[in-house]
Amino acid sequence: MSDGTALHELSAGETYQIDSDEYDSDDQGDNIGEKDYDELVAEAENGFTDEEVAVLTAELREKGLVNFLRDYLVPVSGPGQTLRKLLLGLGVIPPVHLRSSTTPDIQLLSFTKIVLSRLLRRRTKLPAYNSVDDAVSLLRHAKNIIVLSGAGISTSCGIPDFRSANGLYAQIQEDGEYDLSDPQEMFDIRYFREQPEVFYSFAKQIYPSNFVPSPCHRWIKLLEDRGKLLRNYTQNIDTLETLAGVQNVLQCHGSFATASCLRCRRRVPGTDIEGEIMRQEVPKCSVCRAEREAARAYEKSASAKGKPKVKGGMIWGDEEEEENEWGGGEPGIMKPDITFFGQALDSKFDECLFKDREKVDLLVIIGTSLKVAPVSEVCTHIPHSIPQIFINLTPVAHVQPDICLLGDADTIVTYLSDRLGWSIPPPPSASAKNQLTMTPPGEVEFASGVGPL
Repeated sequence: MSDGTALHELSAGETYQIDSDEYDSDDQGDNIGEKDYDELVAEAENGFTDEEVAVLTAELREKGLVNFLRDYLVPVSGPGQTLRKLLLGLGVIPPVHLRSSTTPDIQLLSFTKIVLSRLLRRRTKLPAYNSVDDAVSLLRHAKNIIVLSGAGISTSCGIPDFRSANGLYAQIQEDGEYDLSDPQEMFDIRYFREQPEVFYSFAKQIYPSNFVPSPCHRWIKLLEDRGKLLRNYTQNIDTLETLAGVQNVLQCHGSFATASCLRCRRRVPGTDIEGEIMRQEVPKCSVCRAEREAARAYEKSASAKGKPKVKGGMIWGDEEEEENEWGGGEPGIMKPDITFFGQALDSKFDECLFKDREKVDLLVIIGTSLKVAPVSEVCTHIPHSIPQIFINLTPVAHVQPDICLLGDADTIVTYLSDRLGWSIPPPPSASAKNQLTMTPPGEVEFASGVGPL
């Protein structure tokens, strides 16, 4: 029976940010003898019937990961089940260090989440929804729509996407200016710490300077104006949804709205580093720069007296260590508050998705190839009975949306609006951007106040 301790770890925070690489390595000594294997198989066969497994899987897809585990560990009546029994019943043998029959649930929880997350990816298309007419009907009657948007809705604004044949990664690869094994290293936090000048050499191409929201951005605003938008989960960092006036938007990967110092963590409006971005320079923290200058002045005056080096009231460490940590001996590098590879998403992503999955009645995926987790897995973490409309220039093979509308996204949403008798709002006025106050991710502030999440 479950010991109950795992329940305390079941919360919305980091529920959907699951990294399965921890258990994908082949070098864990995961060899198992024939006798031990036979015993595990026998235990699995005595766990659940095929019918029970089918019921459990269906419940998982509708309840979601957290609610499923809560109900499984603490059922309405009778004793709770163990995670070991669940895993073996699903035909999954735990890693060797978790394989003992006495392993407590709390130690199996992380691995169980990974297993269940992979099961959730196997969504089956709903046969009732297929055509454009079905899409129009769904949009007309839906009241709580989640829109999952990606770079494809901003390409018509002049902002390059990342993964298309002519996207940013392809440009970087073709130019061959940098010694990169993968163009995605441009957005790797470790690479940024070592060579921030590489990121800032192209950052102006994606910085939201004078871009105008596309019809897709304004269509999302239209859904909100009509009281149909539950939330827009955007993978984009250009803040064009905000400029279009969308208030219920979650910038999953952060944005250029703010920037933070890698050393002292001081956060400033993104406009404070706009000049450096446009000049392709690495912005430095003014506070850290002042501290360093003061420290150097102190060192110079104190060197004759043999006093220790200090920086900002703290003893300086080895100069080589400083250079290794902050890159080139330049502490105080400013980084836009966008999420790089190697950084976790803000906890608001998990919290919002945990809450929204209970209300959503339609998912619209638009302008994304769904290749970057965990945002790409929104479509599997909401109930699988919720209809899904996929709008993109190219198809994707690893997901099963119900309706696929392929082509130019702006043209498609305009057509859908015409069919519905709706009018997409015009582009915002030239003064609209000046009325927007850049704020931390998760908050959108207008002249009239702060928009809710």
